[in-house]
Amino acid sequence: MSRRRRMRREHPDVETRELRAAVLKERIYLTFTGLAVIVAMHAHGHIEATTALSTLAVTVFAVLLAVFVADVVAHLVAHEALPTRQQLREMVASSFGALGALALPFVFLVLAVVGVWTTDAALRASTIALIVALVAIGYAAIRRVDLTFWQRVIALGAEAALGLAVVGLQLLAHG
Repeated sequence: MSRRRRMRREHPDVETRELRAAVLKERIYLTFTGLAVIVAMHAHGHIEATTALSTLAVTVFAVLLAVFVADVVAHLVAHEALPTRQQLREMVASSFGALGALALPFVFLVLAVVGVWTTDAALRASTIALIVALVAIGYAAIRRVDLTFWQRVIALGAEAALGLAVVGLQLLAHG
């Protein structure tokens, strides 16, 4: 019996943790992608709110589909079989469950579409929200892990710094 199966049998919460880890991983991917797209749109100057909203929606949908297809293909390669219904449900949950990570940018852009905010303000607020989301996702990932206070600070600080690095790189590329 494989080590993984023995661990699952001995520790039934391993599967739950693995699914939670997969969801968090996909949220990080999607958040970084959303951050890069939003900063790029903001750096290009004036963009209509409807264009920004549709660009973000298409990008997010494409990334979610890519993640889902990658999970299915990885499963096929690793197990030489199609995923079971349960495994497929878990793949859908981990892929599309990440959508919540971009809820605020969608809300902000909808506010810009209806004229409550400017597109510039919506994109700026989205950038801030996504950097905060990266730290929150990181916290969700490490909150139950046995780390010292300083290890937590370093892990969360590194994630925030990487988010800011994405912003900086996009500004350099489009500045």
